[in-house]
Amino acid sequence: MASVGFIGLGNMGAPMMRNLLKAGHAVKAFDLSETARKAAVDAGAVAAVSAREAALDVDVVVTMLPAGAHVKSVMLGEAGLFAAARANTLFIDSSTIDVATARVVAAEATTAGHAFIDAPVSGGVGGAEAGTLTFMVGGADDAFARAESILAVMGKTIVHAGGPGNGQAAKICNNMLLGISMIGTCEAFALAEKLGLDHQKLFDIASKSSGQCWSMTTYCPVPGPVATSPANRDYKAGFAAAMMLKDLKLAVEAAQGSGAVIPLGAEAAQLYALMVGSGEGGLDFSGIIHMLRGKA
Repeated sequence: MASVGFIGLGNMGAPMMRNLLKAGHAVKAFDLSETARKAAVDAGAVAAVSAREAALDVDVVVTMLPAGAHVKSVMLGEAGLFAAARANTLFIDSSTIDVATARVVAAEATTAGHAFIDAPVSGGVGGAEAGTLTFMVGGADDAFARAESILAVMGKTIVHAGGPGNGQAAKICNNMLLGISMIGTCEAFALAEKLGLDHQKLFDIASKSSGQCWSMTTYCPVPGPVATSPANRDYKAGFAAAMMLKDLKLAVEAAQGSGAVIPLGAEAAQLYALMVGSGEGGLDFSGIIHMLRGKA
């Protein structure tokens, strides 16, 4: 079993950390929230008083942070985790951040004598709790090989996407596609309502036809057809609209930097910005159907 420092105990990080504990790993946990630290202790972790302390004398450091700026500030510099950790510590960053930052941080990790992978996740809070997340991993082959057994405790599907930053590239592309497909699914149901077509009837037809997609069959944006979808819980977030907007903005930035053309991705970002701007950023991203109905 490994000793693990875990930094970032939010909606995703906390259940991921608990799965490491259930597997028998020793965890030192840190979050800025005292409540989150206490919950980690109640689950069996040792609370660290700082991110730096969580990285001391452990085999692996897992981070789940809000944005690239946070990852850089925590990892780099004389007070950062790379300086604090013992030689050849494995760093697993499961934050969703921009590709450029992921590659800068990976290079700094190598310079400091550590192994580093970017390993953002897909699967939402439910996947984090069940240990069925998908990890999209960027990094060197040897770092991926060291990380695989740790990731397997928290996820079901682990894909090595290539070198540093490629995990983030995969996550950005995947979530752009998800945001676009959810808007299309919501538009289809909103149109069906206007035309007098029952939700269940549309689902029964489209889920077995060419319109079938994950946004419909697993995460249906209207109550009824899929019992586990947030639509049946007043759109309580499994994946908040504000987080979808964050990922779409990363896709737009990546497209601008690389010369890619993403008209639907850019439009999806604008629509989610309207949803978040209307005060509904805390709702599940499938709740954008309200706005498409004109009821935001």
